[in-house]
Amino acid sequence: MTHLNSLDVQLAQELGDFTDDDLDVVFTPKECRTLQPSLPEEGVELDPHVRDCVQTYIREWLIVNRKNQGSPEICGFKKTGSRKDFHKTLPKQTFESETLECSEPAAQAGPRHLNVLCDVSGKGPVTACDFDLRSLQPDKRLENLLQQVSAEDFEKQNEEARRTNRQAELFALYPSVDEEDAVEIRPVPECPKEHLGNRILVKLLTLKFEIEIEPLFASIALYDVKERKKISENFHCDLNSDQFKGFLRAHTPSVAASSQARSAVFSVTYPSSDIYLVVKIEKVLQQGEIGDCAEPYTVIKESDGGKSKEKIEKLKLQAESFCQRLGKYRMPFAWAPISLSSFFNVSTLEREVTDVDSVVGRSSVGERRTLAQSRRLSERALSLEENGVGSNFKTSTLSVSSFFKQEGDRLSDEDLFKFLADYKRSSSLQRRVKSIPGLLRLEISTAPEIINCCLTPEMLPVKPFPENRTRPHKEILEFPTREVYVPHTVYRNLLYVYPQRLNFVNKLASARNITIKIQFMCGEDASNAMPVIFGKSSGPEFLQEVYTAVTYHNKSPDFYEEVKIKLPAKLTVNHHLLFTFYHISCQQKQGASVETLLGYSWLPILLNERLQTGSYCLPVALEKLPPNYSMHSAEKVPLQNPPIKWAEGHKGVFNIEVQAVSSVHTQDNHLEKFFTLCHSLESQVTFPIRVLDQKISEMALEHELKLSIICLNSSRLEPLVLFLHLVLDKLFQLSVQPMVIAGQTANFSQFAFESVVAIANSLHNSKDLSKDQHGRNCLLASYVHYVFRLPEVQRDVPKSGAPTALLDPRSYHTYGRTSAAAVSSKLLQARVMSSSNPDLAGTHSAADEEVKNIMSSKHFHEELALQMVVSTGMVRETVFKYAWFFFELLVKSMAQHVHNMDKRDSFRRTRFSDRFMDDITTIVNVVTSEIAALLVKPQKENEQAEKMNISLAFFLYDLLSLMDRGFVFNLIRHYCSQLSAKLSNLPTLISMRLEFLRILCSHEHYLNLNLFFMNADTAPTSPCPSISSQNSSSCSSFQDQKIASMFDLTSEYRQQHFLTGLLFTELAAALDAEGEGISKVQRKAVSAIHSLLSSHDLDPRCVKPEVKVKIAALYLPLVGIILDALPQLCDFTVADTRRYRTSGSDEEQEGAGAINQNVALAIAGNNFNLKTSGIVLSSLPYKQYNMLNADTTRNLMICFLWIMKNADQSLIRKWIADLPSTQLNRILDLLFICVLCFEYKGKQSSDKVSTQVLQKSRDVKARLEEALLRGEGARGEMMRRRAPGNDRFPGLNENLRWKKEQTHWRQANEKLDKTKAELDQEALISGNLATEAHLIILDMQENIIQASSALDCKDSLLGGVLRVLVNSLNCDQSTTYLTHCFATLRALIAKFGDLLFEEEVEQCFDLCHQVLHHCSSSMDVTRSQACATLYLLMRFSFGATSNFARVKMQVTMSLASLVGRAPDFNEEHLRRSLRTILAYSEEDTAMQMTPFPTQVEELLCNLNSILYDTVKMREFQEDPEMLMDLMYRIAKSYQASPDLRLTWLQNMAEKHTKKKCYTEAAMCLVHAAALVAEYLSMLEDHSYLPVGSVSFQNISSNVLEESVVSEDTLSPDEDGVCAGQYFTESGLVGLLEQAAELFSTGGLYETVNEVYKLVIPILEAHREFRKLTLTHSKLQRAFDSIVNKDHKRMFGTYFRVGFFGSKFGDLDEQEFVYKEPAITKLPEISHRLEAFYGQCFGAEFVEVIKDSTPVDKTKLDPNKAYIQITFVEPYFDEYEMKDRVTYFEKNFNLRRFMYTTPFTLEGRPRGELHEQYRRNTVLTTMHAFPYIKTRISVIQKEEFVLTPIEVAIEDMKKKTLQLAVAINQEPPDAKMLQMVLQGSVGATVNQGPLEVAQVFLAEIPADPKLYRHHNKLRLCFKEFIMRCGEAVEKNKRLITADQREYQQELKKNYNKLKENLRPMIERKIPELYKPIFRVESQKRDSFHRSSFRKCETQLSQGS
Repeated sequence: MTHLNSLDVQLAQELGDFTDDDLDVVFTPKECRTLQPSLPEEGVELDPHVRDCVQTYIREWLIVNRKNQGSPEICGFKKTGSRKDFHKTLPKQTFESETLECSEPAAQAGPRHLNVLCDVSGKGPVTACDFDLRSLQPDKRLENLLQQVSAEDFEKQNEEARRTNRQAELFALYPSVDEEDAVEIRPVPECPKEHLGNRILVKLLTLKFEIEIEPLFASIALYDVKERKKISENFHCDLNSDQFKGFLRAHTPSVAASSQARSAVFSVTYPSSDIYLVVKIEKVLQQGEIGDCAEPYTVIKESDGGKSKEKIEKLKLQAESFCQRLGKYRMPFAWAPISLSSFFNVSTLEREVTDVDSVVGRSSVGERRTLAQSRRLSERALSLEENGVGSNFKTSTLSVSSFFKQEGDRLSDEDLFKFLADYKRSSSLQRRVKSIPGLLRLEISTAPEIINCCLTPEMLPVKPFPENRTRPHKEILEFPTREVYVPHTVYRNLLYVYPQRLNFVNKLASARNITIKIQFMCGEDASNAMPVIFGKSSGPEFLQEVYTAVTYHNKSPDFYEEVKIKLPAKLTVNHHLLFTFYHISCQQKQGASVETLLGYSWLPILLNERLQTGSYCLPVALEKLPPNYSMHSAEKVPLQNPPIKWAEGHKGVFNIEVQAVSSVHTQDNHLEKFFTLCHSLESQVTFPIRVLDQKISEMALEHELKLSIICLNSSRLEPLVLFLHLVLDKLFQLSVQPMVIAGQTANFSQFAFESVVAIANSLHNSKDLSKDQHGRNCLLASYVHYVFRLPEVQRDVPKSGAPTALLDPRSYHTYGRTSAAAVSSKLLQARVMSSSNPDLAGTHSAADEEVKNIMSSKHFHEELALQMVVSTGMVRETVFKYAWFFFELLVKSMAQHVHNMDKRDSFRRTRFSDRFMDDITTIVNVVTSEIAALLVKPQKENEQAEKMNISLAFFLYDLLSLMDRGFVFNLIRHYCSQLSAKLSNLPTLISMRLEFLRILCSHEHYLNLNLFFMNADTAPTSPCPSISSQNSSSCSSFQDQKIASMFDLTSEYRQQHFLTGLLFTELAAALDAEGEGISKVQRKAVSAIHSLLSSHDLDPRCVKPEVKVKIAALYLPLVGIILDALPQLCDFTVADTRRYRTSGSDEEQEGAGAINQNVALAIAGNNFNLKTSGIVLSSLPYKQYNMLNADTTRNLMICFLWIMKNADQSLIRKWIADLPSTQLNRILDLLFICVLCFEYKGKQSSDKVSTQVLQKSRDVKARLEEALLRGEGARGEMMRRRAPGNDRFPGLNENLRWKKEQTHWRQANEKLDKTKAELDQEALISGNLATEAHLIILDMQENIIQASSALDCKDSLLGGVLRVLVNSLNCDQSTTYLTHCFATLRALIAKFGDLLFEEEVEQCFDLCHQVLHHCSSSMDVTRSQACATLYLLMRFSFGATSNFARVKMQVTMSLASLVGRAPDFNEEHLRRSLRTILAYSEEDTAMQMTPFPTQVEELLCNLNSILYDTVKMREFQEDPEMLMDLMYRIAKSYQASPDLRLTWLQNMAEKHTKKKCYTEAAMCLVHAAALVAEYLSMLEDHSYLPVGSVSFQNISSNVLEESVVSEDTLSPDEDGVCAGQYFTESGLVGLLEQAAELFSTGGLYETVNEVYKLVIPILEAHREFRKLTLTHSKLQRAFDSIVNKDHKRMFGTYFRVGFFGSKFGDLDEQEFVYKEPAITKLPEISHRLEAFYGQCFGAEFVEVIKDSTPVDKTKLDPNKAYIQITFVEPYFDEYEMKDRVTYFEKNFNLRRFMYTTPFTLEGRPRGELHEQYRRNTVLTTMHAFPYIKTRISVIQKEEFVLTPIEVAIEDMKKKTLQLAVAINQEPPDAKMLQMVLQGSVGATVNQGPLEVAQVFLAEIPADPKLYRHHNKLRLCFKEFIMRCGEAVEKNKRLITADQREYQQELKKNYNKLKENLRPMIERKIPELYKPIFRVESQKRDSFHRSSFRKCETQLSQGS
């Protein structure tokens, strides 16, 4: 083994040395809400059970902490990806895209000015600059650009500049990965604490009635109407004035501060809209019924004055006397309900079950609670906000203005619920019950977290409780409507007594006004009444007695009193409740006392030593009670002497209910019995003992205890949960406590263990209890974490030895203690040496008696492990199902064991006995095989297996901190091999092992466990020379191999770095695997590596660069794995094609194979400058890979970049230098992907995304997911994986990640509520990430360039590097990056200039394009860098070929394409840049003697003129037609410069595509292709190439424009001309294919065929069979579409648009035909144009002419602009119709259009049939549609007029044609047929056929000229009536039975019509059939008749 150098030792120590133990056992005091903990009263000897309870509630938590697991702050950083103030340390990166956004809104306000194209001739491309460039100020120049520096120095300077101000932690900038994968996070369970529901604060402000005459007392409580349950105790409040309080002074001995509260805090665990706050008001008892006493309140008003005043005074005096005499008695008065439904708003209720319940423990089974959700629960005290309770509820003040009078006979709670139910249904209650006007004002609000000066229900002050006491608030105890599963954590012992009803009907007359005095007695003497009854308002805190309210003259009164008693901690048989019944005389009689005793009753508190609760009906004794009465219950008193006199003969007459709220009395038989028996074992008791109603002898004790242990699980879940901590403590105590019962040793451990298992099972299975995301029951998790401690064994066994060291008799080899410095090396040796190394002396200790004695007491961890191993059957199954619980118990007990035994110093191997280690091995093996067995079963078992797998991983993770690591590593190895052996399903196997390893790797000593410092010596860069590197000369080749192998996953690596090796193996397997569900596994694998690296990066122990270098070296094999996975990475070019950003969502990547059409278009339209869309993966064999999605790719890439950033750079260079070129190309491809991967998406995106995503996500997503979830395959898999939310925007909204399903209802608010600051912070961080990532990529490229400059393959490499650089310039980059990138580019130009200009023509073009783009940047820095680079480019190209025509051409074309496309393009900045370049050329002394400066100036002049056109374009930005005209003009002006014309045609295509005019876009490309074809045919004569533009005629007749004007304008051989990538055969094919795609999208499938006719011969000639297959499949699709869609296809709609008015400038009196999308209605285009020109000239100056009549200019207002819009239809001559057969042919290649205008000779448009004329107008356009623009000017216009009879002939022909079409339609369409028929033969058709016949055919015309027309019309009718007959017959065959009548009606109408028409049809004009008659022909006619024919044919054949 090699030696370790000192540096490594030091590093290893810094990372947390191994000697220290990782686990630390700490006691943390419990947090107590109150100032003093709640404890039983002092000075009482407590029962063992009460003592245990109290002990459990107040003892500290025992928590096992990990020492080195960093502060929570770091973990937090690791998880959230951002420290709290981390962003403040980041520099702000400036992105041009964002600076533009800020400046835009200012532009454009008010009406715009419309610019008009003036000179149609168009100016040539090169003219004198419009204004001299020299008049501008150039930008600042880079200082040393023109100095001569050697390439090496230049590179060095660049590198130094790049190294400064870099971000140290890459992962700090990267949004954290979805926590769905973060299995290694073990949520810290919530600390057990007292349960508080939703808290609301109710303040009583005022209580007033119309008159104020006496004190009134309010009490409020909550009631749930639906559950019919009172859900809180009473809160008593006194709002009386001091004057009225004075009335009662005699009866209030003292007033405690606590009784003066006027505000109460209510708690509601289960909110519902049925909750009411009920206010009851009592008054002092006085004579009279409630109604009588209330009357003054309803009759008198204080405001009345006069007599009223006197009455009031009188009443006051009366009241005062009653108060003095009867002040301690009350009577009911009034009440009022207040609904809280608005407070617990409805949205809450729908979610109640999911969310509220999770607090008290409900959650669906098997649901993986996500981490942060558990976190959220742990932060609770379930605030109202969490529940949406009152989430929109500010403090509200309520006023109650009328009260219901209490009814004396309806006071019980039953009655109250009836009232409330009525009240809820309607307001009918108000009519039935008398109301009293008054005013109660109260304020309700959500209670704040912290309330100053608050008291608990036990009157204990809650922190903070200020000294200067104000009026306190009171917490009111809740009685939840259903169980609350939260274990007790505070001592609470309250009893509530509810007297309900007394029946004294048959009692003597004296019992009328009855009250009951209630006392809690500890003996029978009157002095034994205990002061434990809580007082009401304005009185003492505790009372000895309390009186119920009196109902006047009622012998069987109902009571509604609630008596709250603080139970003494120690109860005896003497404690009982005593009830004394009195009659109160309200009238003052001489000498009579107020009270008359009526009788007694009582209730013993204990029955069989158990608290009595429930409902009782007690008898009443009428005389003094006998002694010792309290020992018996009232019902079962033994006979006395003298006998007791009972009311009603000892029948029960008094109903009462007693309820306890106690954390010491279990109120459950099973628990009671278990605790009692346990205590009988612990303390000295006398047998037999009494348990409930049985007696148990000492002999039976063991049996009974075992029984009670078994029955524990049968107890109700609620009490079991409430006392869970105590129950488990007792069971664990029993499992290790050696017991001697009746002289026999008793062993309970197996029973105790099985009981624990059963309890764990029922807690996990309960639907009402929550689980965390690993499926762990939250109650058990928090028990283990906080409560569990090693049971203290009471040693009654002989104590002969001190329990310090437990030594196993077997011997161990141990090390002596070592100094810290040597530890690491020792550890290494330990790995290498065998454990039986003879050099290490072992200490042997004799196994003496002492040891054996100690062994008799069992260790808990050993006992637990043993029980787990020996368990069988169901118990065993459950143990392993919930293994996590037992594992955590084991770990915590082991940690405490180690802590107690102080074994931390001894060597780990001797800490635990061999037997225990064997048990652990067995357990691990069993769990592993159990997991494998489950995984083979059907799907639903998988989740169980996953949970067990995770539990096992955590267990081993913990063992690494406690046991010998070699032992644990062996367990891990076993696990891996055992799983592989048993599982055949690869994805599942990898997935399991991945989660397992991911958890282990999250160990805080992971780096040391992996011996990461081992690789120092294998790298040639080790600081201290190793043996091999000293004689490096001889072994350099060996060295090279060594370096190469560092980047591969070798077996040596796996041996040395065990865990990392395993993890990499899994990753490689996952990436290589195929099959269902594998993509999820791949995501998991990548995520695991990512989270590991991220944790190293953010670990404060790894801050030093030298440590990071070592860690990066440990991860080098990852680079190899990533390179192999290259073909699987997501292709971001598809996902977000430049400038058409779509988010790279899963859908697109999963379906990346089949790109959808729009994406294809986007690519087609956008990547004109990339040879192919997508990435050219060189050097890759063809194999079907499973593609990774965007997020996974991104995560993998960030890992790659991290390694590249932190690894030793010289090592990387050496590695690159030795790589074969295929591998190098792979690295470049990888960098290319990285560039797109980390492109900055801008602040906007996060903003937009948030709103849109949320809007849509609701319904659409739900439907979509449902559809997809049913689907199989990758898509289904993906959907099953994705939660409905935001996986597409990784890290966009971390706060939403974990809640996914649960937070659907909150998502919207949370997302939209992101403050501007948060968005800015996000943008700041992502900006820095983009910059840092791209700088790492740049460093890598520099490394490649430097390493390869020595090699020969640099030419191919240079292209690759350039491709990556240019691509990075194409992304949105920060100025920081651009500065460095341009510097690198300049170095490249200087170093490889020749190569660049000769070989990399295409890259050079792209480079020019990008550099120019940046020359137009608004950022000065970027501009100056880009100018410098462009100037150098020109200069070196001049140097290289002394004529830089090619670069000139490229720059010109780049500019042309920039101008046409970039929306954010700014010509001012670009002009400025041109001026700067001019300045460079003037200052460049070295070049002054050459022709270079003049050539530069000429070029710049040229560019400036192109810019001039651009400015023009900018002006027309808003007018699409005008803009296209201009672009068309510009393109035309470049007729002589093919490259530029091509570029402009492409610009037009792009604009069209954006507007979805796909056909026009395709035409632009066809023209471009024709242009290319022309030049190719001039160059070479290949038969398979098209012969110039002539070959394109079938596609469009317009293409002939592209034929070259004359051969001599340009010879194609001239350098720099036609040099672009498109002037090649592949370029031509590319253009045509794109055109075909666009035609296909536009629905012109026939044209697709024509286009491919040109493509196929070229492909055949090149033998490109794969492409041919594709082409033919596309053709097949096109033809299929023709067949399937024929008549459903929509082509354009055409409109004639005429402009009139001088405002239009050149457009005045111009007419155009506009092509609009199919089914555009006239109002649409009319509205669009009106709105647009309205913006230009002001809406009031624009008018649309509605009709199509010719416009008379003289009648128009000269100050207005007029637009005339008319719908036109394509028009064909008769001969044309023979060729245009199909629907497509009638809509393609159109130049003539017709519209008709009806008129009468009087000037009206419409008239009677005989006066209706029609004018047909035919327009001819300059080019045929579709063309490269959507409007074409009209060049010719012909008109002809039809006379009324001709109009009639046309109309009839049209009707007949419609009938014919309807009859012959296939398949027949009955509806259509009936519609046409109805219009033809229907009786009511206005101006129908009959009328036409009657007008024109009734008589033979007088004018012989009309004979022919008359005859023609007659023949038309003949055909028409024949067709009608056919139609009626056809309809007969089509109709259903229910339409028979309709058919008869049609037939009848038809016959009628036929009859009416017959005479007219049969009458022939005899003259026509005489050959003599001659008609004078007129010139006009001959022309018009022919036109007329055209019209007919069109009607007869098409329409």
